[in-house]
Amino acid sequence: MTFKPAKWPRRLRSQEWYEGSSRDVIYHRGWMKNQGLPHDMFDGRPIIGILNTWSDLTPCNGHLRELAEKVKAGIYEAGGFPVEVPVFSASENTFRPTAMLYRNLAAMAAEEAIRGQPMDGCVLLVGCDKTTPSLMMAAASCDLPSIVVTGGPMLNGYFRGERVGSGTHLWKFSEAVKAGEMTQSDFLEAEASMSRSTGTCNTMGTASTMASMAEALGMSLSGNAAIPAVDSRRRVMAQLSGRRIVQMVKDDLKPSDVMTKSAFENAIRTNAAIGGSTNAVVHLLALAGRVGLDLTLDDWDRCGRDVPTVVNLMPSGKYLMEEFFYAGGLPVVLKRLGEADMLHKDALTVSGGPIWDEVKDVLNHNEDVILPADRALTSSGGIVVLRGNLAPLGAVLKPSAASPHLMSHRGRAVVFEDIDDYKAKINDDALDIDETCIMVLKNCGPKGYPGMAEVGNMGLPPKVLKKGVTDMIRISDARMSGTAYGTVILHTSPEAATGGPLAVVRDGDMIEVDVENRRLHLDISDQDLQDRLSNWQPTHDIAASGYAMLHQTHVKGADTGADLDFLTGCRGSAVGKDSH
Repeated sequence: MTFKPAKWPRRLRSQEWYEGSSRDVIYHRGWMKNQGLPHDMFDGRPIIGILNTWSDLTPCNGHLRELAEKVKAGIYEAGGFPVEVPVFSASENTFRPTAMLYRNLAAMAAEEAIRGQPMDGCVLLVGCDKTTPSLMMAAASCDLPSIVVTGGPMLNGYFRGERVGSGTHLWKFSEAVKAGEMTQSDFLEAEASMSRSTGTCNTMGTASTMASMAEALGMSLSGNAAIPAVDSRRRVMAQLSGRRIVQMVKDDLKPSDVMTKSAFENAIRTNAAIGGSTNAVVHLLALAGRVGLDLTLDDWDRCGRDVPTVVNLMPSGKYLMEEFFYAGGLPVVLKRLGEADMLHKDALTVSGGPIWDEVKDVLNHNEDVILPADRALTSSGGIVVLRGNLAPLGAVLKPSAASPHLMSHRGRAVVFEDIDDYKAKINDDALDIDETCIMVLKNCGPKGYPGMAEVGNMGLPPKVLKKGVTDMIRISDARMSGTAYGTVILHTSPEAATGGPLAVVRDGDMIEVDVENRRLHLDISDQDLQDRLSNWQPTHDIAASGYAMLHQTHVKGADTGADLDFLTGCRGSAVGKDSH
């Protein structure tokens, strides 16, 4: 794609607030001057909003205030006017009931922060899982020039000589305790090794996946995704991004110019190649809706089906983000895709040029971390979309983190009506379950939980773990952490809380899973299924007030991205009326 820069100089949006000598202008400009700003800062230079998701209660983003100073330096160097703006920060490891409940609220809040204030362009300073998609959704809706700067992953963890992946080893060690293979005191000792520096998860979890999605979409500078949080090159990236956004404003290079259908197809293939999180599905579907693009689950299956997973990182492989960066990071993966004719090479990036120009000359410095295609972790690494009478609108599975022997399986359903029912039953040795069964969890989708929590990777029952079994098929309308692993079928749509077929699965029903043929089938007759659905009554809680009520009333299904129905395709003018 060829981009034609806008004419410069020209009148910018911020001048609606600050240019002239009227009472209204003096009202806006005069109050800003109480911060010691010289008058010539309001001379028409680009005003850049640094949307900062820093919070002490978002530990992944705890270093972003420091990073913001480097962004400011770059903006000043390029002749811009930086203004740091705190925005809603939904922490994955702090918010209850789940950060996903607040992704759309965070997007709304950031959108209005942009729309209602004098910004000509935005730097999206993000890190923790939901902060990246929420700010990108906001930027897409406002369509002002925007660039993503992520905080970067934390350093490798180590416990008794073993690499410890944040999240991944939490699940692994927890199961080991239940199986009697690890003591509780050892588990507590391991805790200290899991998060030994600032930054996001050091696995290819959702935070690193979404950083990679931003880079593959062209919304960040090349190489941004993998630089560790504490590496000096992370600060260099922040400063260079600050410089770049000023020129983007002058050129009027907007998210709608960058986030095209080709860019989304590049991102989907990238997700397959890196063994990325299933959460990328709901986030990219929602983001495409904000841009006004028709992206569906079928695109995920079509684009990802034949892409090998070549990034050997947990939870699919054995290394962590630190090694991925040293090997060359995402540019190496994008180059591999381009060489295999799996990349739209002309897709535009925030650099102003095509993505291929950014990556064509990079080198792979470690072929055990970024593998050759003939040594791929799995030859078909894309997110699998399953359909059938149990998931008419689709369900997803991450094959690179699943067990090959379970890819074709028929098993007896053991049903949990909600997460509390699961917690009450799972540790009971009287539970009628073995490793051939299929665990089914209901009422954990966008409306049902509410918010679609990361509970789909249900821990196995202790009596099965003690046999040495480490995986079983699990089906739910929930999500799972990008750091998790296993043969876990997620996002089953329609969800149970809206009366989808998942809602009427009973203990003892037989379920067929056929991944190769993309089939998820409940073995009952069509008439029996219809009779069960006609007699179904909802059992999930309904919020009586507040944002949770708004969310449950308006959230759409996981198959379209779980955005709010009144926000999809809402891109429009970012200039409001002056009330003074």
